[in-house]
Amino acid sequence: MAEVKLTNIKKIYDHNVVAVHDFNLTIHDKEFVVFVGPSGCGKSTTLRMIAGLEDISEGTLEIDGEVVNDLQPKDRDIAMVFQNYALYPHMTVFDNIAFSLRLKKTPEDEVYERVTRAAEILGITEYLMRKPRALSGGQRQRVAIGRAIVRDPKVFLMDEPLSNLDAKLRNQMRAEIILLRQKMNTTFVYVTHDQTEAMTLGDRIVIMQNGYIEQVGTPGEVFDRPRNLFVAGFIGSPQMNFFPARLNRAGDRYTVEVNGHTVELEEERAALLRKHGAGSAEVILGVRPEHLTLCDDGEDSLDGEILVNEMMGSELHLHVRSGESKNVILRVPTIDLSPEKRDRLVSGAHIRFTFSSKVTQIFDPKTEKSLLWD
Repeated sequence: MAEVKLTNIKKIYDHNVVAVHDFNLTIHDKEFVVFVGPSGCGKSTTLRMIAGLEDISEGTLEIDGEVVNDLQPKDRDIAMVFQNYALYPHMTVFDNIAFSLRLKKTPEDEVYERVTRAAEILGITEYLMRKPRALSGGQRQRVAIGRAIVRDPKVFLMDEPLSNLDAKLRNQMRAEIILLRQKMNTTFVYVTHDQTEAMTLGDRIVIMQNGYIEQVGTPGEVFDRPRNLFVAGFIGSPQMNFFPARLNRAGDRYTVEVNGHTVELEEERAALLRKHGAGSAEVILGVRPEHLTLCDDGEDSLDGEILVNEMMGSELHLHVRSGESKNVILRVPTIDLSPEKRDRLVSGAHIRFTFSSKVTQIFDPKTEKSLLWD
């Protein structure tokens, strides 16, 4: 088990292309940390620097208190699971898992014990004598994970290990990785572009963009208190709705006005705005789709026209045009709708909807930073 500490880490490629800028993070012993962000944000490059597969241009990397910048990957006591499995097709599952142990001249009785234990943990004991071509994608990924488990590393690194699986298998493998983490109780660093994986797997999430860390926090923190517009829009599915709005201050009270609809902010948010000295100004209001609710005609609310109705089973996703906002999304639970009301929610229909001030986010349109960040 080990702590991983990255201090002022930077990666510069040829022609002075900077892929990772001044990356600072301490990953605690036995913690599961997820790097997440869009393609090209630097998350896999950072993981590969931890693994030793990419040279570190500047900064210091420590594993278990030892500076490892110049150590070879094999000397860092890490194990990495790749996106493409990288199994030897001519070897059995047993031999694939045992490969690294045999390279180290591990006694065969110990090889057998470690491989069978890993197979039991992953539920692949019955496949040990098969070749990879006889396995499904999910089974092959378990074999790749098993190959890492038997090394008993200080740190597990996983680079988008589920991206080649279909949606059903991804859900299943996410659950299995959570169970694996409970059994292994070691340090995990996991890379994904899928924010659902990040939210369900990570103790903490590192959200990256263009080589920079945008925010580090627990899943709850980055969801409830996004630091800026990028984080707010990236975390959550469907993504947060953004409205051009007007913040008005009268003494210690604040209201926010959107398309003629005014809502008074509750005291917790008002206190944060007062703390930052916020006055009346144009702002961007953020509200998640699940926090917009339908209401009856005549109520003080926002008006919208349904563009698309997506039936998702337990809920409807209504894509709505409202004022200057061209694609507002509402998540409407179907259990709350009568058949008659559901039938009226069709393309072209007009609806009224509102939100509670307790779930709003407020951003500066110039800096894109949250005005509620404490």
